Parts: sequence; C-alpha cells; structure tokens
Amino acid sequence: MITVRPGVWDDVIGQEHAVEMLQGAVTDPAQMTHAWLLTGPPGSGRSTAARAFAAALLCPDGGCGTCHECRTALDGTHADVTVLATQGLSIQVKDARELAQLAQHRPSVGAWRVILVEDADRLTERAADALLKALEEPVARTVWLLCAPSVEDVIITIRSRSRHVRLRTPPVAAVADLLTRRDGIEPAMASYAARAAQSHVGLARRLARDEGARTRRRDTVLLAGRIRSLGDAMEAAADLASIATQEQSSSSAERDGAEKARLLEQLGADPEARTQPPHIRSQVAALEKEQKTRATRFGRDVIDRSLIDLLSIYRDALITRSGSDVELVNADLAEQVGSLAQMLSAEQLLGAMDAIGTARERIEANVPPLLALEAMAISLRLPR
Repeated sequence: MITVRPGVWDDVIGQEHAVEMLQGAVTDPAQMTHAWLLTGPPGSGRSTAARAFAAALLCPDGGCGTCHECRTALDGTHADVTVLATQGLSIQVKDARELAQLAQHRPSVGAWRVILVEDADRLTERAADALLKALEEPVARTVWLLCAPSVEDVIITIRSRSRHVRLRTPPVAAVADLLTRRDGIEPAMASYAARAAQSHVGLARRLARDEGARTRRRDTVLLAGRIRSLGDAMEAAADLASIATQEQSSSSAERDGAEKARLLEQLGADPEARTQPPHIRSQVAALEKEQKTRATRFGRDVIDRSLIDLLSIYRDALITRSGSDVELVNADLAEQVGSLAQMLSAEQLLGAMDAIGTARERIEANVPPLLALEAMAISLRLPR
C-alpha cells in the first residue's frame, strides 16, 4: 500500500486508486513508464491529476505542494512542463510535430521533461502518427501525459503504448467539500452546485459563483415541461441554440480583440490603419480562422452541456416513476420532476433520453446544431 501524502494531490478528489498508482510511480522507479493515458468522464479531474503527477515527479520531496517546482508545475509555467490544451476542433499535425521534437530534449532544470496533452482524443490521425515515433522510441527523462474521456477515444497505436489510469466521476459530497475548502463557497450552495453539475468540478464551481449560469441551467431543464406543440419545439430549439451564441459572444469577444491587438503589436503594425501590408493581413487572417474554430468548438461544448442538463430531468423523472431512492440531480425542482413523471411513461422517458443522446451524437458529427436541436425537440413534445 502506497502512502499518499497531501500537497499536490489535494484537489484530485474521489480518485484514490488513480492517485495511489501515480504516486507509486513517483516513489518507485520500477513502476514508472514513459507514457501515461489518463481517462475519465468530463469533470472527473483528468487534467488536475496529470498536473499533480507532473508536480510530484519534479518536486524534490515527491509532491509537497508548496515548493517552486510544485507551484509552477501545477499552473503550467515550469520550464520542463509543456501543456497542449486545444480550444479548437482538433489537434493539428504541426502541434504534434513540435511536441515530438521537444520530447527529444533533456530536461532543463528538473528531473523530468513532462509533456501534457489535455485533449488527446482530439488528435487527428496525422497528428497521432506524428507523436507515434516519440512514443515508440522514448527518450530517457521525458514523460508523456495524455488525457481523454475514454480509452476508445484515443487512436489504438497511441493507447497501446501508454499505461492506462482510469478516473471515475467523483462523489457529489467530495466535490461540494472541495468547493467549500478551496473556493470558500458556502456549504449549501456548494452542495447544490455539485449535484446540479453532476459532479463536474469545473461546472460546479461556475454554478456556485455565477447566478446567470444557474438561471440558464434552470431555464434549460424546465424546457422539458413546456414543449407541447411543433411551435414550442422550434422555440425550444432556438432557445438552446441562442444560449450557446450568448455564451460564445460573452466568452470570446474581449479575448479575440486582445489577441488581435497583441499580434499587431508584435508585428509592429498600426492597429488604427485602414489597410495592412500583405504579410500582416495573412497572419491576422490565420488568427481569425483559429478564433472561429475555437468559437465553434466552444459553442458545441455549451450546447452539449445544456443537453446533459436537459437529460437530467428526464433521468430524475424516470427515477421518480420507478420509486427508486436514488438522489435526484434536480432535487430543487422536485415538483416539475414529479409532474413529468406523471405525464410520461417509462418508455416515453427513455425515448426522450435517447432523442437527446442522438442530438448530441449528430452535433459531434458536424450536423448543424440548430437542425439537430429541432429534430430532438420535436421528439420531446409532451402528449396532449
């Protein structure tokens, strides 16, 4: 049994088995390998666990959590820690090639060079091929940390050369405790947010702090009780799409403008000029293309999260109808859950959940979101 000390592992909650495996590799060289694949559902803390592992490997005391190596590794600024966290639709081959080249270099200040790929499931086939040689011919003192939702989401040639660490959805109580301990959230709010976010740590933190996010979630969940006609279905689909548009605009407008201003400054261009030289225009165009791709990914993620929230009330209604004592995600909406359970049979509730799942799959497969949402909403109409 490995004794897991606190410190860098404090925020890795509900993952005792995974932490024990990773800490074992820190303390016992025989358990160490050159590539690790950390998988788990969204919000389970894959990236948090990977950063904690990086810090423990670089810390002279095995992960104290307070030294310079720990602090810089955790926030991604350590000289020997490289983090690739794409906000686009995929990780491109040029990014993978840069990482493969970096992997050949010895650590500059620490015991290890750590390369963390937060979204290994977004590697294109060519990008995965670019990484493959680096994984097939590992360099001493370089370790790869790859994160993905599941093993199946990673190309087989990559996962077959990595040691797998599986994370699970943390308990609601553990997430609530983390919000209270780390972020100072009042316990009742922390408990609500952890439950409503279905143990997704990042989303729970946002729900606890942002009243607007809580309102948008409530409005999304309550759509289930208002879709009765074709017109209601079209309106509900439009509402879901508009939530993504609003979130996308508020999230990206200021950041995109700052990125463009910074690029023009680096190029020595006049931001007030009506026209720019061709070489500057081409770089600005490339930046705008990247920003558009990032916005598309973000919009899809927002819609997917909304659909998970909508799915939760049908799940709660099914639990209520079955008489199970399983805790409800939407315990604060017990009246609406009970009403839905009375209006729909178990088969109809399962059909609604299937319709939501189909919409998520279609959007992931590049079907225009509004079309997928309209088809879903039509299937969710309540009986007259």
